[in-house]
Amino acid sequence: MLPTSALEYELPEDLIATRAAEPRDAARLMVVSRRGEREPAHARVADLPDYLRAGDLLVFNTTRVIPARLVGQRHDTSGRIEGLFLSEDAAHPGRWILLVRAKRAKPGVVLDLFEPNESVGASIRLIEPAGDEPGAWAAELVDSVAPTLEVLARVGRTPLPPYILKARRAAGIDVGDALDRERYQTVYAGRSTGSVAAPTAGLHFTPTLLERVAALGVERADVVLHVGPGTFRPVETEYLEQHHMHAEHCEVSPETWARIVAARREGRRVIAVGTTTARTLESYALHMEGLNPSLPTAHPASVNTALLIAPGYRWRVVDGLLTNFHLPRSTLLAMVGALFEAGLPRLIALYRSAVEGAYRFYSYGDAMLVLPD
Repeated sequence: MLPTSALEYELPEDLIATRAAEPRDAARLMVVSRRGEREPAHARVADLPDYLRAGDLLVFNTTRVIPARLVGQRHDTSGRIEGLFLSEDAAHPGRWILLVRAKRAKPGVVLDLFEPNESVGASIRLIEPAGDEPGAWAAELVDSVAPTLEVLARVGRTPLPPYILKARRAAGIDVGDALDRERYQTVYAGRSTGSVAAPTAGLHFTPTLLERVAALGVERADVVLHVGPGTFRPVETEYLEQHHMHAEHCEVSPETWARIVAARREGRRVIAVGTTTARTLESYALHMEGLNPSLPTAHPASVNTALLIAPGYRWRVVDGLLTNFHLPRSTLLAMVGALFEAGLPRLIALYRSAVEGAYRFYSYGDAMLVLPD
């Protein structure tokens, strides 16, 4: 088993990026090989076409981030509350599932949710705890039948990771939600909404960069994985394998899967943009492996995945990965480490090099391109 201590590294707090690079593709790019120990190349994301070639298949997660962060007060005590909308309750139309940070939360408590100007834009009533997630509640809107996304557009804020909000508070930075709502969304986000965190590797792309990549002869395919709050959850168990892996909803169309299979068969590189894309592709590959080839089977419209990828994992689809620099003690760090022949020690050494080179870390930070050769 893998000790969680193997996922640790030292990071100065001033290297946590509190805002996105401007323009998006001005972020720095560390280019490394899965094999060997040669020194990384240092570039900008705008230089990505220099490291791709005609025939590569670049795969994107086109999920759309919803304004899921909630701020408000208890109706009875005026005590301040914060929350995170997770989803609508599939079993009970009209109900929400949300995480709530509120003192003495209990059934029947009404929470008033603030619009950006601090006026009350909607109210919700807590019904009952939901599932095993600490702080998760089922709730319903009070005196409203408005569609959920309409309400969230009014009272929701960009669901930035807690470490960005903390770093901003410490530095006295107030960017404003309007800018975050634009920059914490990929330029190619589709209509499929449901993420409470961005697929951050994709934040580096501009329309011009996408055009340059296409002009090179690089093919593009799109998948969907709705990023849940578990993506930020640290591994707190002694060993990684003891960690309870969060489940996420992902989708790969039959046409996209056929293109991926064709690329693999023809020896072309499949490069995932982000760990969410990589997790989606590998989850579908494992699902398809489990089907009986002698029976006619329908391609699944979607799967729920709790796949934990760690060193020792045998990659089925992904050859290369564009990704950000991830938190210590995270499953994402373990996934990236699984790409390297030399495993986590090689990745941690590269992270130390990134720290020495003052790369910017986490969601709004710089990027790493891991290539198969």
